[in-house]
Amino acid sequence: MQLNFKQSRNKSPVIILFITALLPVLLLAACENPAQNHTRQHRPENSPEKTVILVHGYAKDADDMQGLARFLKNRGYRAIAVDLPLTFDHVEEAAAVFEKQVKKILSGLPDSASVAMAGHSTGGLVIRYFLAHNPDFDRVSHAVLIATPNQGSALADIAGDVSELLVETFATLDSLQPENIPKLGLSDPDETRIGAIAGNKSTLALGRILEKENDGRVEVESVCYPGLDDFVVVPYHHNQIHHKKKTAELVIRFLETGSFEKQPDPNTGSKN
Repeated sequence: MQLNFKQSRNKSPVIILFITALLPVLLLAACENPAQNHTRQHRPENSPEKTVILVHGYAKDADDMQGLARFLKNRGYRAIAVDLPLTFDHVEEAAAVFEKQVKKILSGLPDSASVAMAGHSTGGLVIRYFLAHNPDFDRVSHAVLIATPNQGSALADIAGDVSELLVETFATLDSLQPENIPKLGLSDPDETRIGAIAGNKSTLALGRILEKENDGRVEVESVCYPGLDDFVVVPYHHNQIHHKKKTAELVIRFLETGSFEKQPDPNTGSKN
């Protein structure tokens, strides 16, 4: 299914002034880190520790992924959050840094060991860029994209309309403009199962600018794209979705089964 991502450009001077004033501030605003409910650490007997590489989103750092990292660690995974230049650099430049970090992580694992990846927002595009352009793509068994603008960001598009200087300065926004997404050359390998999680709680200020269902930053239909192995929508906004226990459970379920759906218990037939 081909998704149409065109936005209306009929903006009044008042709206343009509002966007110009708020966009840089709100896009850089720090998100809250809700308290997490941790589960007891559990790892199946004789099951090797699985490495999961976590990638933060625009204008964030590795600390923003620590909540998800704790959920994963409590379930027996080895979670590694990386730091990337995802504010003033294009996605391709951040992906080059990511490639070096992944290479270092892989060098410390057995040659036969695979890893999984999970990225929030723009971090998901970095993961997809790695899968499309790095020869080690086949070491990645699963990837989960959380609130990732896979078809581009309408807000980045608006930012480009309002001020070319804005997207030139905050170069990551330039990469996120819908017309620039194809330039990333993204293609998903058959060897990697990829799932995407979108939010639809649009209570953030910028969400009111968007016309379609969104999480306050990214539209739901931009997260979904043809070729995904699974897709799910949860009732969270962009700055909280990757901190929530339910999201973590979905990530773990996908890593273990390749699906967000609960799997039937082979003994009872009920879904776990």
